[in-house]
Amino acid sequence: MLTWMDSLKGRSLMRLTSFSDEEMLDLINLAAQLKARRAAGVRGDLLARKNIALIFEKSSTRTRNSSIIAARDEGGGAEYLTRPDIHFGKKESVKDTARVLGRIYDGILFRGFSQQTCEDLARYSGVPVWNGLTDDYHPTQIFADFLTIKETFGSLKGCTLAYVGDGRNNVANSLMMGCAKCGIRYICCTPKELIPDAKILAEADEVARKNGVDIRVFNDPKEGVRGANVLYTDVWVSMGEEDKAAERIKMLRPYQINMELMRATGNLDGKLMFLHCLPAFHDFNTEVTKDCGALEVTDEVFESKYSKVFDEAENRMHTIKALFVSSLCDRKNV
Repeated sequence: MLTWMDSLKGRSLMRLTSFSDEEMLDLINLAAQLKARRAAGVRGDLLARKNIALIFEKSSTRTRNSSIIAARDEGGGAEYLTRPDIHFGKKESVKDTARVLGRIYDGILFRGFSQQTCEDLARYSGVPVWNGLTDDYHPTQIFADFLTIKETFGSLKGCTLAYVGDGRNNVANSLMMGCAKCGIRYICCTPKELIPDAKILAEADEVARKNGVDIRVFNDPKEGVRGANVLYTDVWVSMGEEDKAAERIKMLRPYQINMELMRATGNLDGKLMFLHCLPAFHDFNTEVTKDCGALEVTDEVFESKYSKVFDEAENRMHTIKALFVSSLCDRKNV
């Protein structure tokens, strides 16, 4: 029988602080239960007659497909909506669009640019809204990351995660708070120009101290990753920053995750994994990398035994399903 906390019913997810530490861990446990259920061949009806709007300003492989299959697996429906499909923020305000969609759908997943847009959808729609990515945060990704770590190492507490790259992007912001809430030591290896926002860092540090771990920022990646169990990176140029590509590539070259950096952890023969939220510029024949080689991670690491990136990608679906089920399903009917 599936179990989860009643307090998650009807809840939105704007950022990881939307949930308590206990609720975050409980949702990861629910995702593991749902994953095992699916592996056993069970397709349920926990989301029967529930319909979810997927508002996407930014393109996606994992978030879009994970959300659609998560709903479908449990008898629900999901409608994919891009800017050309609706009058969102152009002919019609976000507030009015939210009030329309909230009368038609049971929940909304938003993937776009502005965090404020996501919060306005939650404020005016009257239904749960989940942040599938904004410029500031990427909370749904972190649930998938932590499910992957737990599956591989057996637990989250006691691990050290080193994020290497752009230390103030949406993934790094959410990873830092997620680690703090789940008792994982967080190390950010980044150039001084890309250190985390001071306010976001202070907020996460307060939570981390409460849970007995620390957060540290290093400019030297080899020093920073020492003792790490998880090396994590993201693309060097985020959506909307394409004009900064040449500058970022030059700045972040020393922060590429390669086998030399993996060895610098001291855990090459022990407890070590590589994670990436994808897509990753790891090979030498993509449109982006054809003239400059691999960027944030080498093919050697990406294709190695340490890489859990495709487990992580699959877990997007299981954790998003857990969000939908815990928020929309009445436990009395389970």
